[in-house]
Amino acid sequence: MLPLDLARRIRDAGVLWQPQPGDRFTIDRDEVAGEVFWISHLTIDVHVFHRQPVLGFNGTTEWALDSVALDTALWLPREDQLRELLGGRFVALEAESGWVVRTADGKFRHADVEAAYALALLAWLERPVPDA
Repeated sequence: MLPLDLARRIRDAGVLWQPQPGDRFTIDRDEVAGEVFWISHLTIDVHVFHRQPVLGFNGTTEWALDSVALDTALWLPREDQLRELLGGRFVALEAESGWVVRTADGKFRHADVEAAYALALLAWLERPVPDA
């Protein structure tokens, strides 16, 4: 699973999350640290309230939550979602003492495959932008 610090960096780099069934997220608050949720029409669904998306807990979880504002949730993108965000920059994924993601920008190694993809994506998103 993607470490929270990398998920926060992806969010802070400007990646916008459009919640879909199957997406994972956590609520980025200390009191619920470590709890991971999946969007599913059975338990958690995306609703619009006052023109803002909210994650609605449909009463089948053990939680006493009704809904959570999207800006409180921290998306934990999956491997396939991170690869999609890399787009044409992605070259290859290799198993080599952990995982290595090769992109147009270089090689990014981590023991966790999602973290390796995230590091590759962040290298591109956080790159210095030359002055125009």
